[in-house]
Amino acid sequence: MSALSQFRNFTQRLPQTDLMPTLFIGHGSPMNGIENNEFSESWVDLAKHIPVPKAVLVVSAHWYTHGTFVTAMGFPSTIHDFGGFPQALFDVQYPAPGDPKLAAEIPGLIPSTPVGLDHDWGLDHGTWTVVKHMYPNADIPVLQLSIDYTKSPGQHYEIAREIYALRKKGILVIGSGNMVHNLRMLSWEMINGGGYDWAIEMNDKFKNLIANGDFQPLINYRNLGSDAMLAIPTPEHYLPLIYTLGMKNDKEEVSFFNDKAVGGSLTMTSVLVG
Repeated sequence: MSALSQFRNFTQRLPQTDLMPTLFIGHGSPMNGIENNEFSESWVDLAKHIPVPKAVLVVSAHWYTHGTFVTAMGFPSTIHDFGGFPQALFDVQYPAPGDPKLAAEIPGLIPSTPVGLDHDWGLDHGTWTVVKHMYPNADIPVLQLSIDYTKSPGQHYEIAREIYALRKKGILVIGSGNMVHNLRMLSWEMINGGGYDWAIEMNDKFKNLIANGDFQPLINYRNLGSDAMLAIPTPEHYLPLIYTLGMKNDKEEVSFFNDKAVGGSLTMTSVLVG
């Protein structure tokens, strides 16, 4: 059975509850935004098997800021924050609306830090390359919450705990990054699949800790050894995972999908909570 077939069987067994699931999605290359491949096809299938959200809030690796902000405009722009890719990728526009009312409510949910209302950023490729496959009609409001680079992983986990209430309001919160993400060690010989031993071993360690609900080592990932530093040389692609874990309650199960290494030093492994 193919990985995609296994994923479809898995999503068909998802329980229906009043609590919106939450996701960590390994977004990988911007090209996933315009390619129909095993990763993007799983995003399409996933959207068919979870409740239709009232809005989507994405914590993207690519909005890394001094301070915490939420996009608050009525119509966020599509940001092409990359270079060296085909023109077709730069031509993509994802015209989903924003939700200024929801944005204005979010600072009140996060007492641990001030949250600014941003009218300039828009939707970066950590968001639109994924969400355009899930909701191609661009008819669901999409917002982004920035990652404050001055805060510790524990502080980001606390912010996630504070916005848990959004799941009760039909908001789909997505952390978008990659568990293992070291572009300096990228291998083009393995670009279509395969990982270095350290990448696969750390990805498995992360998965085991997640499955066992043992989040403190993941929050304190710098104590996991030298391989963890290879997997996470900079934190921006890893921290969205911490947001997803912070939004899990004690009764929920976690499942993994798109569990594959590519390019030697990057994993697409994704997490469904709920």
